[in-house]
Amino acid sequence: MKHFYRFLPFLFFTGLLIAQPPAKKSFNIHTVAFYNVENLFDTINDPTTFDDDRTPKGRDRWTTKIYNKKVSSMAKVIAGIGKEATQSSPTLVGLSEVENRKVVEDLIADPQLRASNYGIVHFDSPDERGIDVALLFKKNHFVPTSFYNHPLYLYNDNGKRDYTRDQLLVTGFLDGEEIHIIVNHWPSRSGGQARSEPKRIKAAELNKKIIDSLLKQNRKAKIIDMGDFNDTPSDASIKKTLQTAADRKKTKRKQLYNPMEAMEKKGLGTSAYRDSWFLLDQIFVSGSLLQKNSSSWYFWKAGIYNPSYLINSKGRYKGYPYRSFAGSYLGGYSDHFPVYVYLLREVQ
Repeated sequence: MKHFYRFLPFLFFTGLLIAQPPAKKSFNIHTVAFYNVENLFDTINDPTTFDDDRTPKGRDRWTTKIYNKKVSSMAKVIAGIGKEATQSSPTLVGLSEVENRKVVEDLIADPQLRASNYGIVHFDSPDERGIDVALLFKKNHFVPTSFYNHPLYLYNDNGKRDYTRDQLLVTGFLDGEEIHIIVNHWPSRSGGQARSEPKRIKAAELNKKIIDSLLKQNRKAKIIDMGDFNDTPSDASIKKTLQTAADRKKTKRKQLYNPMEAMEKKGLGTSAYRDSWFLLDQIFVSGSLLQKNSSSWYFWKAGIYNPSYLINSKGRYKGYPYRSFAGSYLGGYSDHFPVYVYLLREVQ
């Protein structure tokens, strides 16, 4: 436990530190966030997926009352991400572990998010548990022009397909400028990190194929790649397959810059396991978003959103993310902290 608690001061620090944009100029600012909402399931049994436990009579006793509390809790978190700098909820929010479109509709209809006027991009994925990724976007700032779900084809040793989440690509205009967003939820570490790693390498290969295709069409494409990658910035899928860069100044235009790599080196994380932190939730940006231009959006900074109410304050898992469920409903939020980046553009 001592090894674990050494990192807590850093976590509180990153969650609360908000620097000011460059002085003597006025900037528009948008928050782009990602959040694994830890099994946001409705109470209805879907006969095509393994969701039986998340029903009122299932093992988890997932009642309407608990579901409504879960939705409200997720809305509270999303509403607060980046608010210190923007006085508003995020403009773009990638989500993972949502069961279907209906739960996302319930989420944006919550009173804490209703005024944000979010739209939704969502596809049902073939995942066996029935969990998907989705993108929320503020309709008054972002206009989608295309969206695709890219399936990840994995096969077990016996040749049978292992169904998992699609990768979601959304292209649109952020206040008039084209941006590409990719939302990911890569295969889990079930069975152990090493044993499951080949699946995430495959996911990284698909992800890189999508990115390379965008850059082939436009070498200056502005791409934001986000998700729960179930790997850390230093793991092979991220560092070798995606070939992410850790140094902002040395990132090439066709590379992805990973601002989370420096956070990992400080011992920070978004998910905890056996008293260690893992930075599984990340946001990467393409090199073009690092080019400061007075008339274009560019990357400013990244962070982990971890206010004190998202951290378990007692018991065996004190200091861990305060999750909503572990054998029974705990009343918390998620087993992951959200991550975010800020985009700036000078006011003309």
